[in-house]
Order: sequence, then structure tokens, then C-alpha cells
Amino acid sequence: MKIKCIVMDDEPYALKQMAEYVRKTPFLDLAGECKNASEAMLLVSDPAIRLLFADISMPGMNGMELTEILPDRIEVVFTTAHSTYAVDSYKVNAIDYLLKPISYEDFLRAAGKAHLEIVNKLKLHESENREMKHLFVKSENKTVKINLDEIDYIESLNEYARFHMGPNESIISLMSIKILEETLPAKKFMRVSRSFIVNLEKITTIERSRIIFYGNIRIPIGDQYRDEFKSYLNSSFP
Repeated sequence: MKIKCIVMDDEPYALKQMAEYVRKTPFLDLAGECKNASEAMLLVSDPAIRLLFADISMPGMNGMELTEILPDRIEVVFTTAHSTYAVDSYKVNAIDYLLKPISYEDFLRAAGKAHLEIVNKLKLHESENREMKHLFVKSENKTVKINLDEIDYIESLNEYARFHMGPNESIISLMSIKILEETLPAKKFMRVSRSFIVNLEKITTIERSRIIFYGNIRIPIGDQYRDEFKSYLNSSFP
């Protein structure tokens, strides 16, 4: 299985070397080369990106700071000329740490470790998604079983979530939308804004960046989520 990755370094030679290492590694797929964190942030919006090789010492936002705002799906291997960063790199859960100058042997070892971690996570996630068919939630003084196939969309109400199962049927539960986003099967449900998660299988109409439910409910697709939703739509075309 090939893993899509990007490399980031402000030194042209180091950036070129890392890109060449990725290209000669059979299980990696180079998706981009970045000279700074701003360029990297544009690329990581692609949901297929799973791995980042990042220099720590960068002008502006450094590699450590970038890691703190990356999507959870992305693993990081740090590269640097300063051994003093080693401990800090593991504090932010980096997969590995490569000290410059970097040999291909050292790169391959770190890449192999990242590949194994990512593949195992994907397999676990797919297994969980296949098995999950319903959800138990607390509503008022009861625990209610909700079949995932019956959910059209979920609306955030601050600390609560409203599950919509039709134009006139809904259940409210004390549950955050962030927890639901992490819990629900990613192949079936997608967060499309700060306040809404939709069942992808229930989408029938999209109009002007809004998903239409029941003919009159318009759910806006937020700027932060637009690229991932667009990727889903593109992958759904025959």
C-alpha cells in the first residue's frame, strides 16, 4: 500500500534530497514539496495525505508548531540539524526523528516505521467502520439505540447533539459533535461545517454549497471542510 506524503524544508538542497528519497521508496508517493508551513497547510487539506517529513527549524511557523495544528490523520517524521530537538519531537508524538545529514538507510528506517503505523491505523479504522451499525445515546432519562442507517444528519447544539431521522423525527443527546466526528464511520458520515455532520448516503441534492434535506433544510458546507467534501464528490463520479 502506497502512502501519500509531503516533504517540508526551507533549505533547497535538503528539500531536494528528501524528495528524491521519497521517490525511490516503493511504498511512498510524493504529493508535494514545501518551503514553509503555509505551503504545507495548503497540501494537507487533501484527505489522502497521511505523512509529513518536516524540518523543525523553519522561518515563521516551525515544524513543531505546524504539527500542533495538523489533522489527526497525518503522521510526522522530523528532520533537523540540531540534536537538542530530539526529546521535543517525541513530546508531540512524532513517528521518528532524523538528524542531518540524513542517509537513505536512516530515511528508509523511519519511513518504514511510519508506513507500518499508518497501515495499521487504516486497517483498524476500516474494521471499526464495518462493524459499527448503531449508536447508544442518552436522551432525557433514557438510553436510546439509534441505527446509523436511519440518521440523515446531526446538528450541534453547543454541548448537545440533535440526531435527525426525518423531517419530523429527532433525538437530542448530551454529546459533542467532535466526539461524534471521531466515533462515527468516516466512510459513511462526514463533518461539513462546525455545526453539522451528514450521512453521505442520504445526500440527494446539493445547491450553491448547501446540502438540501427534506426540501427546505439547507446545510452549509464550511470553508474548512469544503476540500474534503469536494474530494468525496469527485470520487463518487463514475
